[in-house]
Amino acid sequence: KNMAIQNNQKVAMMYELKIEGNVVDSNMQGEPLEFVFGTGQIIPGVETRIQEMNAGESVNIIVPPAEGYGEYNEEAKQTLPKEQFAGIDLQVGMPLQGQGENGQAVQVIVDQILDDSVVIDLNHPLAGKDLDFSITIK
Repeated sequence: KNMAIQNNQKVAMMYELKIEGNVVDSNMQGEPLEFVFGTGQIIPGVETRIQEMNAGESVNIIVPPAEGYGEYNEEAKQTLPKEQFAGIDLQVGMPLQGQGENGQAVQVIVDQILDDSVVIDLNHPLAGKDLDFSITIK
């Protein structure tokens, strides 16, 4: 019988995430990812698509940006004085740890390096991407 996953239930899953055919994240060689269902610990588009699964089942799903890491926002860029990056060997495309509005750590990407300033991209690195997941519930 179908045991559909309930809110607040602990779930363990193995997953592989591909973007445009390239594996960007996987725990297939390691320990399962454990999380509590319905508490926002994983992206909504995964939860809604695995809710009817049982232990031992596998599925391939595509999560669109709106249910993953959001659409890419061209406005989400910030220009900062270059001296804030003193001692960092800056390169376009490199990820940096920044600080969000509430002091939480956020990942930003170096977008442009100008003479005396640096433009950083505040979008999640996977914003605007279709997320191609292979998931097995343990």
